[in-house]
Amino acid sequence: MRVFRGALVIALLAGPAYAQEKSIPKYGEQDKDKTPQEKEAEKAAEQAYKRSLGNIPDQGATDPWGAVRGNSDAPKASTTKASAAKTKKTKTAN
Repeated sequence: MRVFRGALVIALLAGPAYAQEKSIPKYGEQDKDKTPQEKEAEKAAEQAYKRSLGNIPDQGATDPWGAVRGNSDAPKASTTKASAAKTKKTKTAN
């Protein structure tokens, strides 16, 4: 009885796997030709996609570090160089 149950379980598990194998195209296998309705539907979907891309407004250049730098347009690096140059001048003058 155990052997029969084991064979039944294996058969039940192998059935869906075998059916799934048939639906996947093999390497080198030719694709099926599309019907005119499928071709028309694909063309309509492509046109709708292109139209939807035209509805997206252009976004300006984004500045992800804008909040870190603050509101001034001048970068902070140039101000640190200038302050470093001032401190060198004062140290050498003494």
